[in-house]
Amino acid sequence: MTVAAGPRKTTAWAIPAYRYLLGSEAVSLAGSGVSAVALPALAVLELRATAGQVATLAFLGQFPSTLALWAGALSDRHAKRFQLLVSDLVAAAALTTIPAAALAGVLTIGQLYGVTLAMGAAKVVRDAAAISLLPAIVAPHLLHDANSRLGAASSVADTAGSNVGAAPVGAVGAARSLLVDATSFLASAWLVWRIRAPEPHVSPVGAEKSRGLTRDIAAGVRYVIGQPTIRTVIAALAVLSLGLALMNTFWAYYLLTTLGASPTAFGVIMGAGGMGSLVGALLALRMTDRFGVGPVIIIGFTVSPLAQVPLLLAGPGRGWQIVLAAALAAQLFWATAAGVSQRTLRQILCAPAFQGRMQAVSTTVTAGSRPLAAVSAGALALVLDVPAVLAVGALLQIVPVLLLLTSPVRALRTMPALPVPAAVPPAREGTS
Repeated sequence: MTVAAGPRKTTAWAIPAYRYLLGSEAVSLAGSGVSAVALPALAVLELRATAGQVATLAFLGQFPSTLALWAGALSDRHAKRFQLLVSDLVAAAALTTIPAAALAGVLTIGQLYGVTLAMGAAKVVRDAAAISLLPAIVAPHLLHDANSRLGAASSVADTAGSNVGAAPVGAVGAARSLLVDATSFLASAWLVWRIRAPEPHVSPVGAEKSRGLTRDIAAGVRYVIGQPTIRTVIAALAVLSLGLALMNTFWAYYLLTTLGASPTAFGVIMGAGGMGSLVGALLALRMTDRFGVGPVIIIGFTVSPLAQVPLLLAGPGRGWQIVLAAALAAQLFWATAAGVSQRTLRQILCAPAFQGRMQAVSTTVTAGSRPLAAVSAGALALVLDVPAVLAVGALLQIVPVLLLLTSPVRALRTMPALPVPAAVPPAREGTS
């Protein structure tokens, strides 16, 4: 494979359509921090939901991720910008019904279920469209820079949304605070509407019009299996996700109980991880310039199991808490740098007609492993102690490293320069 770094006289930020897409992603993610606080508060404090109802609410929020393959197929069939617009408007409309019902005194837990399900479905469709739209509006040699900026903006927006999400709830109440998130989705829709870069024509023609989504999905899965590098990276992501999910089932519990961390200390450790992720996104491009694309991806996967060693050895006390904060910061620094690089690599290698389905396969196998991991962790805890379950999760994270070391990723130093023209030349983009 011929590889080249590609020219860097311009950056993704110089492309108006990209700036609108980045803004849309950031504003919707920041607004969702309010809903993350308001919906559970509304269910527990105002509707007096039972533990089973709260669990159902959480399940319904995750359930639409099982539809990722269908969302990816839709993304490859239809205009992605239109899907982003519809998803944002559906989410805004669904959220608005809650304060309206609360004002009328008719809000029920059933309505929260419906809104949560609608929000989850809108997010799945939106994510599939957004990540597959990016290669259509940014030239291949700028994708790495584009993903790096998106990662940094998302990290800041997610952290800001999580940290200030409780403020509107306390100020105006849980129900009315959801108008903040609804407004963020309207702002996101306006930014998406401002994107003027035309997309490649992807609508089925001829005999393909009668082909169902199931066949499209099957074709997408076969395509991913037939691409050695894409296949290996996604497999590594799936196994890593399984190992991390096994650990995350008891991670907070272990810190707060066995290691005696206070809620404040726990928050500081989490904050250190967030800062590491932000810096990793900002420096991803520099890291690959210095070490190479393949090494950065492999190092990112290698640091993950190594970063678990302090947790397995730790005891109570502030000294260990500092060590754990540093380990989490290092882990998420490299994880984010590697994540930006492997996502860019997959987007460059993937044919335009399969962008949505390729990402959907990745989402399905990574997100799909988490419920399995939670169940497995609970089962293991019945026969092993919690530290042993954490050790199993850490050991499992070694497998992705071995997969990558035996793949074409190991020899990759720069992003592939394929003989495929950019889907939309920057010169054709409008600014309004």
